Formats: sequence, structure tokens, C-alpha cells
Amino acid sequence: MISSLRKQFNASFTPEKYQAFLRRIDDASGTHVQFRLSETPCFFPKSLLDEMAADGKELIGQLVGNPEYRAKSEESIPAEFRVPNEPEHPMFVQVDFGLVRDASGELRPKLVELQAFPSLYAYQVAMAQSYIDVYGLLAPGFNFPAAASGGQELKSFLSGLDETSYRELLRRAIVAENDPENVILMEIHPQEQKTLCDFLMTEKMLGVRTVDIVDIKKEGRRLYYENKEKRVRIERIYNRAIVDELQRKDVKLAFDWRDDLDVEWAGHPNWYFRISKFSIPYLKHESVPKTWFLDRLDEIPADLENYALKPLYSFAGLGVVIGPKKEDIAAIPAEKRPHYILQERMHFEPVIETPFGGTKAEVRVMYVWLEELTAVLTIIRMGRGLMMGVDHNKNMEWVGASAGLYVA
Repeated sequence: MISSLRKQFNASFTPEKYQAFLRRIDDASGTHVQFRLSETPCFFPKSLLDEMAADGKELIGQLVGNPEYRAKSEESIPAEFRVPNEPEHPMFVQVDFGLVRDASGELRPKLVELQAFPSLYAYQVAMAQSYIDVYGLLAPGFNFPAAASGGQELKSFLSGLDETSYRELLRRAIVAENDPENVILMEIHPQEQKTLCDFLMTEKMLGVRTVDIVDIKKEGRRLYYENKEKRVRIERIYNRAIVDELQRKDVKLAFDWRDDLDVEWAGHPNWYFRISKFSIPYLKHESVPKTWFLDRLDEIPADLENYALKPLYSFAGLGVVIGPKKEDIAAIPAEKRPHYILQERMHFEPVIETPFGGTKAEVRVMYVWLEELTAVLTIIRMGRGLMMGVDHNKNMEWVGASAGLYVA
């Protein structure tokens, strides 16, 4: 979107640089990254990223600071997954925006969804820096626009953070005052997950261990895992296990989510439900598209092609129907309708110019909430398909996961 940087990047791009970038990411991860990485980073004006970060902060504040919403969102937490000792606010929140043109032709961020759950907090740091290093974006000859307040540096961190302060913030959030040996990143069969790269980078960054949720043992109120035949007590859990996946895979656990365990949560599981697609109908903001719970919809819109049907608790676009037909809605049983929303469909503007034409970008603003809610990084997903997910952008180039960079 910073046109001078985009033109320079596109003109200097070579397939060899892209392959070097992919090798760099795999080497840094310690595993092969399983999802598609875009050939290019995205260059955004800092003012636009700041606007999205501020909008996301306001949306989160509307929910967390509203006792009425807190009471209503009790119904969003399934009884069998209600965890005791819930804190007053979430620790990790993601807010996804698409870019659309308003009536005046200006680009405006529009909410896609939000989720109080961790994202790629370790991996995304390495990815952004790899774009800068491998493509030589700070090398002589890569010229920055004069209008960028004299800035000559590309950055990815938000809120004035740098690599050192960000790492410390993440350490305080995930490890806190515990010995890293007693802190785990908990996931379902982590070696099978596409986000394994982030788990391994989290281990390197913070010294914590990734543990399969099925390998956790319980004794009294305490949890343990085995490490080289040594039983290690778990004092704090950085939770990456998705309830939706637990149910789909019928995973059996040695503990119950409802147990009053002697353990701390780095990201309490209840907030995954409270701040989610369930939240969207309650939000009041110019960035929020019209959204209804399916069971509270008085009348089905005649122009369903302009809407999306979404299940509340699924990841990676599972179950989403773009432009549903009346038969799709009719097929959902009455008892499941409270778990779906019908949302006004947004037409993302293809703002990233690539060799294959204009490409859309979805911007995820990542937050950490300790003393205050802080926007820390962005994750970008690029696509030219109906949706931004992999299945809708198969066999395409210059699409996939990317990083947001700005000039400072």
C-alpha cells in the first residue's frame, strides 16, 4: 500500500530470494512450515495500522468493560468446559480486519472476527524479520519514501515495542514468575499441527516445553508431565488446545476442565468463548458489519449472496458458507441455530499489487493484556479467492501468510 516500496519490492523480486526466505523460516522454526507463506510482506502506512489497533482496543473494551455483556456471555461457555478461577480480562486477543472502501472511496478497516486466544506470537517475529533480511529491505538501494517523516527503518512491532521489550512482555505473560520447566504450551497432538513452527519457536524463545494434552497426568489438584522419565509438575499452562478440535477428535483427558486445579493459566480458557464470534452481535462500532444470531433472525434477507453463515466456535474457516442459500439455513436444526451467526459480507479491496493482479489482505492485530491491553504485532493473510483461507486460494502465488511492515 506504500506504493513506492511496493514497486521497488516487485521489481527486485526473484524466485531465488523467495526460496531463500522459505529456507530461512524453516531453519528458524526447526521444522518445515506447513502453511503457505506469501512471496511478499505487506507495506502499510503506520496510521492505518494504528487505526486498526485502536479500533480493536475499543471493541475489546466494549465487551470486557460491560457487566451486562459479561452476564450474557455466560451462556457462551459450555458447562463441560467452564474452567474455575476466571480472571477479569483475557491475556491474549486477536482482532481481524478486512479493508473495504466506504462511500467516499476511502479505505476503512472492517471487523471480520475477534478471538480471545493466542496466535503465532513467537513465529511472527521471525517471519517479519526474515522478510527484511532475506530480501535486503534495509540494504542500500532500497529507498524509503520522503513523506515517511524521515524514517529509514522497517518495523513490525506496534505500541513502541522492539524485539527486546516484546520478548520480555511475552515472557511475563507466558512464564510469569515460574521456572520455565514448570510452564507448558498445551496442545492437542502438537506434532500434527500446522502451527508446530510457533510451538518450537516459543520453546526456543522462552524455555517452556510443548506438551500433548493427552500426556498430562493428574494427582489430586496438581498436573504433571513426563520429561526423560522425570515427572515434572505443571504450574502454568499456555493453552493452545481448541475445544472444537477436542470434540471433533473425541480426545480423552486425564483431567476435567471443571476441576479446581492448582495451576495458573496464561490465557484463561473461558475467554475463548466470551470474546469470539458470539460477541459480534453485541458490538456497536462503525467497523462492525451487521450480524445476527441465527435463532434471533426475524426474517431471512432476500439478498443472501451478500451474507456469510458462520458457526460460532470453529477455526480456520471450518463450516463457513459464503452467500448461503435458504436451504443451507433451513438445514440447520433449531437446537444448533444459537451457535450460528449470519453476517453481512464484506468485499475486501485488493490493495496489494502483485504480478498476478490486486490481492486482498486481512490484517490480524495481536494483543497482550497484562497491566494494560497492548497491541503488539500483526499477522497478514493475503488472498484472491472467495475467502482468505488456504482452501480458497489453492494453486495461487503471492497469497498466504505474510507480515505487516511500516516505515518508522
